[in-house]
Amino acid sequence: MKWIGISGTWKITSKEVEADVRKAVREIIERGDGIVTGGALNVDYFATDEAFKINPEATRIKICLPATLERYAAHYRKRSGEEVVTLEQAENLIAQLTALKNANPQALIEHPTNTVINQVTYFERNSEVVELSDELLAFQVNDSLGVQDTVDKAKALGKPVIIKKYAV
Repeated sequence: MKWIGISGTWKITSKEVEADVRKAVREIIERGDGIVTGGALNVDYFATDEAFKINPEATRIKICLPATLERYAAHYRKRSGEEVVTLEQAENLIAQLTALKNANPQALIEHPTNTVINQVTYFERNSEVVELSDELLAFQVNDSLGVQDTVDKAKALGKPVIIKKYAV
């Protein structure tokens, strides 16, 4: 079994991006491989949702978080109060990650020592996605720096990378 890293933009997406992510993940899970992603909104959320539908025991899903689920949930709720994300987005993501952890606690890779969630810990999370993956499939919207960081790390390790670029 191969682990395919899924990287993508969390801020902005489109119906085309969502359809492409879901199709790619369906193909990965149905052929018996697994996904590794970062547990964020939009691309990560779509990928996890699609994989979880096909693999409800979550044995072919790995989600790397920059902190514990409890801290990550608090972070997203705080970000909704700052109007960076909606409360609905935050609660849907928290519910998804909680369900995944309940289905298979090993599917969620948490970092209990990280007390701050910021660009540094997100980019560390990107490194972990790459390290756990055999190859990377990136859905890059508007030249996202986080996706580019993940792509660069995968290429530096000599891992196969497929990049799908979008302008939204």
